[in-house]
Amino acid sequence: MSAAHAGPVSESVSHARGPVSESESHARRARRAAYLESASSIRDALGGDSGSWRVRDVADGNLNSVFLVDGPNGGVCVKQALPFVRVAGESWPLDINRAFFEASYAARVAPDVGGLAPALHHYDPDHFVIVMEKLEPHVILWKGLIAGQRFPRAPAHVAEYVAQAAFHTSDLAIPFERKFADVALFAKNVALQRITVDLVFTDPYVEVWRNKVTPPLEAWAAALRSDNALKSTVACLRLAYLNKPQSLLHGDLHSCSVMVTADDTRVIDGEFAWYGPTGFDVGNFLAHYVMAWYAQSNHPGSRDDHDAFRAAIAADIANFWLTFRRRFLEIWRDSESTGDGVPASHFADAAGRARLEAFRHSYLKAIFRDAVGFMAIKIIRRIVGFAQIADFLAIDDEARRAEAEAGALAFARSLLLQPDRFAEIESVVAALPTFEAAGLDPNKSRAPR
Repeated sequence: MSAAHAGPVSESVSHARGPVSESESHARRARRAAYLESASSIRDALGGDSGSWRVRDVADGNLNSVFLVDGPNGGVCVKQALPFVRVAGESWPLDINRAFFEASYAARVAPDVGGLAPALHHYDPDHFVIVMEKLEPHVILWKGLIAGQRFPRAPAHVAEYVAQAAFHTSDLAIPFERKFADVALFAKNVALQRITVDLVFTDPYVEVWRNKVTPPLEAWAAALRSDNALKSTVACLRLAYLNKPQSLLHGDLHSCSVMVTADDTRVIDGEFAWYGPTGFDVGNFLAHYVMAWYAQSNHPGSRDDHDAFRAAIAADIANFWLTFRRRFLEIWRDSESTGDGVPASHFADAAGRARLEAFRHSYLKAIFRDAVGFMAIKIIRRIVGFAQIADFLAIDDEARRAEAEAGALAFARSLLLQPDRFAEIESVVAALPTFEAAGLDPNKSRAPR
């Protein structure tokens, strides 16, 4: 499907085509509003008629067109998949059917995650448009973290989201017939999975045009490319991602996929949905808090402010995992599921119940072990790969940025090469300052290996 045939919603979002006049922009907004008026669920949510609606283009992600529409009764958020990567333009084509998978993912997890995700109002399969609840006054989590804002409830809320979604889409909760139907559906989301396999698991360990590296960090990038022991560990994690359909993953769960207020948290952007190891979502979310920790001392503010905020981030890292672990266990214990993975009838007596509880704890340890590896891979990907994160890019001084990134890379390398050092979340958090002074030469790193 070409951009020209993407319909009335997306036509203004290809920045590659250059600026448009005010009159053309007004006409496009009017056409978008008229398009939205055709769906009764959207008309009811907005109220009034399309002439009274206010349309704002708010796209700032890598892939899609996103805008907000306000009417007399309230607002909605409209997201449309484009047949190319939005930030790259038409030179990088991308399967437009990702909107279908995002809508399917939202519908699949909605009964379990409830108000931790925006309500889905409408999906248009012809124009690949999703209309959902407008989140306001929410802000994107990563913007708040960069600005030094604290959202102490967000880690626990996201942990609850992941625990509910992971348990209720796994063999622990549902019959294998339903799970395999889900697996078959999301296995078709191959275009987005190619992005994950290439950009997350492959590109950072080779020289490829997409990689972006802060120049003083070139020695680190070269060291990662030449480290066969590290790449062997990455290969094991890549195979786990491709061959371990443990639960339905969000697939891109990081601080830019979470919108927050002081009291409310919503997970958005599930277009990378895929059946894989539960630890992938857990590790991804943890990785972005870790990178926020390493970047924080280079953002505006006093040293006392930085130290206090870093302590808060470290507490959030621990809180996320401990809440996830506790809630997953509680959900499992309280469940009257019909899952085929671990039949409760096999553990009905006192000795069986004790053995089942030990099995539960072992299951969570395995998730944590996976999460530690995926956390490391996500850190590396965001520093020496494509689509780097604003936490580091916001540091104007290139040398200081590289020093902060080097600390995060040294930490990630240790996670991959010495996983036994990180068997508990407390050891992960305690290690953060150990690697801060790693330095720009990975062969003379002042951090332990």
